[in-house]
Amino acid sequence: MKPFLKWAGGKSRLVPKISLMLPKADRLVEPFAGSCAVFLGLNYPRNLISDANQDLISIYQWLQTDADAFIQQCGALFLPENNTLEKYLELRSEFNNGKMGSLRRSILFVYLNRHCFNGLCRYNKKGKFNVPYGKMRAPYFPKRELIGFANKAKTAEFRHDDFRNVMKSAVPGDVIYVDPPYAPLSATASFDNYAAGGFSPKDQEDLAHLCFESAARGVPVLLSNHDTLFTRRLYDGSRITELEVTRSISATGHKRGTASEILVLFKKGLRRSPQLSLFPFFAA
Repeated sequence: MKPFLKWAGGKSRLVPKISLMLPKADRLVEPFAGSCAVFLGLNYPRNLISDANQDLISIYQWLQTDADAFIQQCGALFLPENNTLEKYLELRSEFNNGKMGSLRRSILFVYLNRHCFNGLCRYNKKGKFNVPYGKMRAPYFPKRELIGFANKAKTAEFRHDDFRNVMKSAVPGDVIYVDPPYAPLSATASFDNYAAGGFSPKDQEDLAHLCFESAARGVPVLLSNHDTLFTRRLYDGSRITELEVTRSISATGHKRGTASEILVLFKKGLRRSPQLSLFPFFAA
């Protein structure tokens, strides 16, 4: 089952590999849900799906509680007369104005996601969605995917929360899949900013600590990230698998292509603390 949102860093193509590495469990915990590609692609009996992006979680909650109305109102925006620069800017302004209810905002988010440039999700420092118009001939309305998500949502609890709280709430019998905003590939690159607050080097450190701590408590963790000296140091002592991944969404078309990534398994019972050192990374 494919996600209904276009999403930078989405894991649809990696689901088969992730499935092979994720241990069996009673519940899947995802602190960085994104477009929910892993949740949709796997079949755990129960799921805790969380993200720092309130807009994402609100959409998922509406599809869980009132899917018919949500899908119908979304479809009303996917008309030829709404696929113009003027209409896009008008609806983006309405979204950023914030003077509407949760349902309307969630519907507008789906419209923006499918009509904006490259399907990006990006906010400025004021929390305003600032991706330009995508100029697509006929944006796809993902009705079938929305219906499929609504059916799968019956197995899930959706939560808007910080990853720290979510990971600490996991218990033995759970398994955690972690897909954070990736560490930059170089000292001059910026950290991804899919939520207004961003994701800092300190967040990457905290996440690594929590992965080791969760494993020590009997909760295995599988994590995705870029393959860099920085991440290798963060996860030293875990089981690291190298991958070459094709990117289909990026801020600029010429940056699309392959990238080196890692899948990192923190086995249940692992008790080694990561060796954290940001300074050699940023001095490189």
